[in-house]
Amino acid sequence: MRPNRLRQLWASGKAAANCWLTLPGGLAAEMLAHQGWDSLTVDLQHGHSDFNAMCAMFTAISTTDTVPLVRVPWNEPGDIMRVLDAGAYGVICPNIDSVADAVRFVGAARYAPLGFRSVGPKRGLLYGGPDYIERANDTVLAIAQIESAGGLENVDAIAAVPGLDMLYIGPADLAMALGRPPRQNSDDPVVMAAVDRILAAAKKAGLAAGMHCTGADYALAMIAKGFDLVTVTSDETLLAAGAGLRAKIP
Repeated sequence: MRPNRLRQLWASGKAAANCWLTLPGGLAAEMLAHQGWDSLTVDLQHGHSDFNAMCAMFTAISTTDTVPLVRVPWNEPGDIMRVLDAGAYGVICPNIDSVADAVRFVGAARYAPLGFRSVGPKRGLLYGGPDYIERANDTVLAIAQIESAGGLENVDAIAAVPGLDMLYIGPADLAMALGRPPRQNSDDPVVMAAVDRILAAAKKAGLAAGMHCTGADYALAMIAKGFDLVTVTSDETLLAAGAGLRAKIP
């Protein structure tokens, strides 16, 4: 089976740089993949891609060794299984607030006996290889997003659920849940205390830790703090940066 480059990076002690894809389009995804990002995440929760667009983007990303990730809209087993069948090498599941949520998520992401994922990996076989079914449980990533007061309260128990690979922080929703402004790249002491608590829970459980950032400087600071994967920017942010160029022309 094609190896998961993120797992290889972590095994060598390196952090991974991720770019977030909110806009549909195979060509843009392919161009970003060729920029050297370690992974690209197609966002099906708040992004504008649908399943067909995601599949086209995965095909485009496959022209490189960039790892295709996806954030599903919610903790729905059918959606989780379908994106994995389409070749996602990691699934970020939002709003994992309890052990029960984590168990449901992991069950959908793992084949028996570790879970209840149904067998039928159409594009997964093409992307991963003929031994996909035998090795998928050890290769694809199950990533729980912690972004609520409940998730924070239960984070140690969530991290202990067998089959999880990473805790990923959604800082804006987490901040709102704690009564703080929903800002990215926050330095709010209440938010950062929660971030440290989630990071510590991941490390204690032997999991990777991921942080959603919107800039290189903050991402580097999070790597220094101990995060294994940082989202640095998004296609939407890169496109919006063009406004700065336009502003220089009278």
